[in-house]
Amino acid sequence: MREYWDSNPKLDLKEILVQNERLRFNSNGMRNKTWVVLLSILALIVIYSLVTYNSLIKREEKVKQKWGDLQTTYQRRNDLIPNLVSVVKGSSEYEKNVLTQVAEARARATNFSVSGDVSFQNFQQLEQLQAEVANSTNRALAVVENYPDIKAQKSFSALQTQLVGTERRIKVARADFNQAVAEYNKKARSFPSNLVAKLTGFEPKDGFRADAGAEQAPEINFQQQ
Repeated sequence: MREYWDSNPKLDLKEILVQNERLRFNSNGMRNKTWVVLLSILALIVIYSLVTYNSLIKREEKVKQKWGDLQTTYQRRNDLIPNLVSVVKGSSEYEKNVLTQVAEARARATNFSVSGDVSFQNFQQLEQLQAEVANSTNRALAVVENYPDIKAQKSFSALQTQLVGTERRIKVARADFNQAVAEYNKKARSFPSNLVAKLTGFEPKDGFRADAGAEQAPEINFQQQ
């Protein structure tokens, strides 16, 4: 300011005060703009964090919902197995060992249930138990070829129709569950949403992956008969 006065000796006191006020105004204006920019950036960060947090909640809830749907669909299969065993067992001197294997696999699968969130270990255990149910049932169905009277029964035909429909539902439920997990993991791992996920406790669901041939999980198959 002193240099300014020295370079303008003819300025009177009034002009000096005016110039001083202008300089003060410009300085305050710059500070105000800086605060506006900082507050705007902070507001954007807060808004993005809230939107991302809500998105993570929705995706996690979808995973839980699809997990429940998958278990329910598998339980429908479990509920039909005893009816199939009864029809076959009551109509022939059927191989008792085969039916025993079906009943035991079904019992193990029925006793397994996980509510709420799911880990890869739980999913793997469910798939393994259901694979045992499908494989043992398929072995039983393979022997049905030796008993045409069983295949001719209306009760057997009705159960066959129900099981075929159930197997289709299982494939859809499994695909929906895997997709829900993939969408959640993408949000939880991608930058910058992963920063919000870490701060709010949303951990990626490790272990889940789209393995080649995963769609070929064992199923009860009447077409092989």
